Amino acid sequence: MTASKIFLYFCLSFIGGIFLNSFLSPSLYAGLIFGLIFISVLFKYKKLVVIGFCFLFLVLGIWRHQQVELTIMNNELRKYNDLKQEITLVGLVSAEPDIRDTHTKLTIGNIQLGEEDKSSSLPFAAARVIKDENGSRSVDGKILVTAEKYPGYKYGDKLKIIGKLEAPPVFEGFNYKAYLKKDGIYSVMYYPGIELAGKNQGNFLYAKILSFKDKLREVIYQNLSPPQSSILAAIILGDKRQISQEWKDKLNYAGVRHLTAISGMHVAILTVILMSFLIGLGFWRQQAFYFSIILIFLFIVMTGLQPSAIRAGIMGGLFLLAQYLGRLNISSRAIVFAATLMLAHNPSLLKLDVGFQLSFLAMMGIIYLVPIFQNLLHKAPDFLQLKNISIMTISAQVFTLPILIYNFGYFSAIAPLTNVLVVPLLPFIMGLGFVFALSGTILSYFGWFFSLPVWLLLTYLIKIVDWFSGFSFSAFVFEISWLWLLIS
Repeated sequence: MTASKIFLYFCLSFIGGIFLNSFLSPSLYAGLIFGLIFISVLFKYKKLVVIGFCFLFLVLGIWRHQQVELTIMNNELRKYNDLKQEITLVGLVSAEPDIRDTHTKLTIGNIQLGEEDKSSSLPFAAARVIKDENGSRSVDGKILVTAEKYPGYKYGDKLKIIGKLEAPPVFEGFNYKAYLKKDGIYSVMYYPGIELAGKNQGNFLYAKILSFKDKLREVIYQNLSPPQSSILAAIILGDKRQISQEWKDKLNYAGVRHLTAISGMHVAILTVILMSFLIGLGFWRQQAFYFSIILIFLFIVMTGLQPSAIRAGIMGGLFLLAQYLGRLNISSRAIVFAATLMLAHNPSLLKLDVGFQLSFLAMMGIIYLVPIFQNLLHKAPDFLQLKNISIMTISAQVFTLPILIYNFGYFSAIAPLTNVLVVPLLPFIMGLGFVFALSGTILSYFGWFFSLPVWLLLTYLIKIVDWFSGFSFSAFVFEISWLWLLIS
């Protein structure tokens, strides 16, 4: 048994421990004792000893999830949820503001609970003051504030806030509390009093990346109208906020919503574009490799560190490294390793993040089913890679079908055909889209000029989606039970 295979089993065991503790309540000590006994009794038999160590990694996964859950239960901010009095806090806008049509959602971190600030123009005297003998203190955790759209706030702004902390609600058909929990948010505020107390208090590099992203976004929305603008912003910036619900539904029914979510496909395309461009400029392959790694990292940060983008970035980095070192890289192991890293950091993703689940299941479907379908259809012609695209789409759908139906209640029957018609255009949309947005930041005329081919490609995509999503048979809507999910 190779070292890489043993490492794979350890990673799977760790993930299994997180899975068990997410849905059950296994005994931590029983697993630890069993694993140690298994190792000590069967130490002479190497293969069986591996099983014992797998039990230990299973216990490690259980322990990690329990530690995170314990931290959440003891989160100090949660103690002030749903009080009748308002409270005073000071914190930083710790993520890119989510600007909607009528309001803005602000993620507030680095929170301090403290005394009344008499220099403030806000009526803090009316608030419940939380303090200790030192006057103020920092607390762990983040809150999500729903605020008026104007005045606008940016990442790194320091805000004085007065309002009521509330536990996130659970809606019928959607557990908003669990949705926020995966992001480390356990409290919300609605339209509190806000006063700007400082600027540029966040990470300097991240602030510059977001500022550059704003410039790219501005070029896109100045030169393209919806839905072309919103779809391009989603594809190259990871900004899906401006896609209307109507177009989200159309993309879902047509089976191409994945194009607007940063994934391994996007990172792979970007990697090829960057390597080709840098080598074409005269860089050595080694130099192009290092620059590509740096630029992909910056791209993932710019897109908001979405789980699918992080997973894709880890995999892309592993693939590039394996290619650079000349070593064989097995896709499934890279995916499991990426999942292990992400779950070690945030175990809640496994149960609460549907995007995380779909992303990994889709990749597993492609890895394990594509070879089977290719063998079955090896005699069929593959004009312009259309057969390969269809096989990849069907393989991903087979693995993600139960999760899709359970969480969203629909299945796109038309997806293989629509993907054949639009996926081959994605490299051109991304490549020309970046040229258009980047050139527009230099000179507005360049932005207008390069927007024309991008508009044509996006209009074609939109026409395909609009037409195919309109058929009555394009998607099937289900109401299912857990029993149906297990059968499927």
